[in-house]
Amino acid sequence: MTKKECSEIFSKLSEYLDGELAPDLCAEMSEHIEDCPPCVAFVESLKMSIGMVRAAPQTIVPGPVKDDVRAQLRAAFDQFRTQKS
Repeated sequence: MTKKECSEIFSKLSEYLDGELAPDLCAEMSEHIEDCPPCVAFVESLKMSIGMVRAAPQTIVPGPVKDDVRAQLRAAFDQFRTQKS
C-alpha cells in the first residue's frame, strides 16, 4: 500500500465509519483496509476512541485542555504517518 492510498483512506475515514459513503467507495476502502496492517490498526484505534467519546459524560472542556488534546492527537497522527514511510 502506498502512503497516498492510506492518506486518501484517512481523509474519508469518518464518513466510512458512519456509513455515509457510496457502496462502491466503501467496498474499495474495506478492501484496502483489510490488506493494510497500519490502516487496520488506525481504524481499530479510531473506533475505540469514538466509542470512548460516545460513552463519556458530556462536559465542557476548557480551551487550553482542548488545545493540548488536539496537539497530542496531531503528534500521534504525524508519528503514524512517518512510520509508514
